[in-house]
Amino acid sequence: QVPLVESGGGLVQPGGSLRLSCAASGMLIRLSDMAWYRQAPGKQRELVARISSSGTTNYLDSVKGRFTISRDNVKNTAALQMNSLKPEDTAVYYCNTAPHFYSWGQGTQVTVSS
Repeated sequence: QVPLVESGGGLVQPGGSLRLSCAASGMLIRLSDMAWYRQAPGKQRELVARISSSGTTNYLDSVKGRFTISRDNVKNTAALQMNSLKPEDTAVYYCNTAPHFYSWGQGTQVTVSS
């Protein structure tokens, strides 16, 4: 069973926003550094944003200032707020620990297109 399930993706126009959610079961997010990854067609999966167990965040240069990663240790969830989306943000987005430890889930598709 995959302990992390992503949701919230969709089709959005350039400049739009989406909020992705990651629900954890069978593991405690508060004990781990968590991250959002993405994989675009024909490309390798890349780490987009990371949040440590203490709350320190790091971002891929191309998303700095546009994406915000957060965690809710009570709800055992993580989120990625994505603003000012660009076509190059189109990808399947996944959450996992950082570095990744668990099997990859199905992810959630984000498509930025006019």
